Amino acid sequence: MSGGTQGSYRAAMDLEFSGEVWFWKGPAPHHFVTVPDEECAALEAAAALVSYGWGMIPVAAELGTTAWTTSLFPKDGRYIVPLKAWVRAAEAVEVGDVVTVRLAVDV
Repeated sequence: MSGGTQGSYRAAMDLEFSGEVWFWKGPAPHHFVTVPDEECAALEAAAALVSYGWGMIPVAAELGTTAWTTSLFPKDGRYIVPLKAWVRAAEAVEVGDVVTVRLAVDV
């Protein structure tokens, strides 16, 4: 191999998990799903390669048949997935619902 391409291959990390939708009332209220510990460990390992600041990790997300792009937030040693209002409306998701989320991280 020549041209300096060795070691530049990037792959996607795909994760799927279920979690409960919760609401944060802070100064910018929003709905989230917390990523389970096992998946958080994998994300933490990839964070140095993909984070763009403050530990945020850009992802392609899916909930049901709805897909969107977002960034995972680090919180209390874990990561949380923000659920946009239009995603919740499209999937009829409310606080307390347990949902299955799929994430793709380009690492």
